[in-house]
Amino acid sequence: MDARTPVPVALGGPSARRPSRFARELPVGEAFLSRLSGLCETVDTSDEGRVGAGRDWWPLALVWAVGGVAPALPAAVARPSDAAQVAAVLRACADASVPVTAGAGRSGVCGGCVPVFGGVALDLTALQGIVAVDDTSLLVDVRAGTFGDAFEDALRERSLTCGHWPQSISLSTVGGWIACRGAGQYSTRYGKIEDMVAGLEVALADGRLIRTGGTAPRSATGPDLTQLFVGSEGTLGVITGARLRVHPAPPSERRAAWRFDDLPAGLEACRRVLRRGATPAVLRLYDPTESARSFGVSGGALLVVADEGDPVLIDAVMGVVADECAGAGATPMDEAMADRWLAHRNDLPPLESLVREGIVADTIEVAASWRALPDLYRAAVGAVAALEGTIAVSAHQSHAYSDGACLYFTLAGRPAPGEGAAEAYYRQAWDAVMSATAAAGGTLSHHHGVGLNRSRYLRQHLGPAFDVLSAVKAALDPAGVLNPGKLGLSSPFGEVSA
Repeated sequence: MDARTPVPVALGGPSARRPSRFARELPVGEAFLSRLSGLCETVDTSDEGRVGAGRDWWPLALVWAVGGVAPALPAAVARPSDAAQVAAVLRACADASVPVTAGAGRSGVCGGCVPVFGGVALDLTALQGIVAVDDTSLLVDVRAGTFGDAFEDALRERSLTCGHWPQSISLSTVGGWIACRGAGQYSTRYGKIEDMVAGLEVALADGRLIRTGGTAPRSATGPDLTQLFVGSEGTLGVITGARLRVHPAPPSERRAAWRFDDLPAGLEACRRVLRRGATPAVLRLYDPTESARSFGVSGGALLVVADEGDPVLIDAVMGVVADECAGAGATPMDEAMADRWLAHRNDLPPLESLVREGIVADTIEVAASWRALPDLYRAAVGAVAALEGTIAVSAHQSHAYSDGACLYFTLAGRPAPGEGAAEAYYRQAWDAVMSATAAAGGTLSHHHGVGLNRSRYLRQHLGPAFDVLSAVKAALDPAGVLNPGKLGLSSPFGEVSA
């Protein structure tokens, strides 16, 4: 585990006797551990290492942690130092039918790297650093375990930027971004991670290392195999390296803020901005609840705008934004509102203190078309607000595109005391938002991925296409050892109720 990876909530007591929520950990023999030690730079079977590698930032798991319960415990933590070692570990796990769950920063919030059946937790944080830079073609080869802030710092030394700025940038890695199909806060300008990936190096379950894409800007040589692995969350293969599209470091930036009467009015203005082809890096619209709570703006919805790049382009983009906002009757606000957001955009929420106070809190990001967004917002907020125990529910629009946008819901509830009450409330709140999203024809996740938490919804969401995903899984991982229990896929080790 990389030293920078924080512990979401401390678990007290001796870890060797710690109960796990899933309690499905399969035994691993000494012969297998001996083989593993010969294949990998480091193999850790300590109690501290196993407990740390069995967790991520899934808020429901934080509730369990307060009760001294770990989500799951791997038998060993393997830390390979290169792609060949990753491939060798996967081959050994497949040969022995030992589950293997890849992770690095473990900053995910859906339980995606929780090793629910134990086995091997594959820690990729030693696969760090930029391998090559093609400044002429604006392409960079980078290892999957490279942390986001280190990656961006190294690019800035070369007067480049990736443009991918997730809130978890100092906790998350390049491979994690790709595996979960992540988004950065500047996605309206630069796109999501799937737009940045030109090619991948992937270790397959049988120990092969393959490379996809990356040789030309466009290709008509069959299906795009790169995108097969983007968002697969370690269930089809383990990403060990990537070729990413980058950009010149921006020479200029601008900021603005506008106040609308309500969220739907602001959504319509954002839609019109994107319709005209303007793509400001940041176009974040907060509903009245969040505008008051985070910015002290009462009685309206605050739009925070920021852009960076060539000053000629920025002037044009910000001109379109001002034109559409003024035309919608919005009130211009002090650009210090945008400065405030930028100053605090990577702050982590005080989850531990909330959990210890008996409050269940989470964020749920979904996406839908512009036509569907206003009704989706009202339906989801209303459904969560109606649940017994809800303290607050709100939303903001955080990533916008020509065809629609992401709605990012924040909720908090204080369930009645009792065993299982917190988990029951959590599931009800998620069910409420997922039901509203499905009714609106939206997608269940915009950038946090599926993991364990959304697994129970994916089969219905994909419909008959889910069988195609299952067939791909069976073809690439016939032993079913890669991150079992995730994406709602069947597992030879049993089923998981998350």
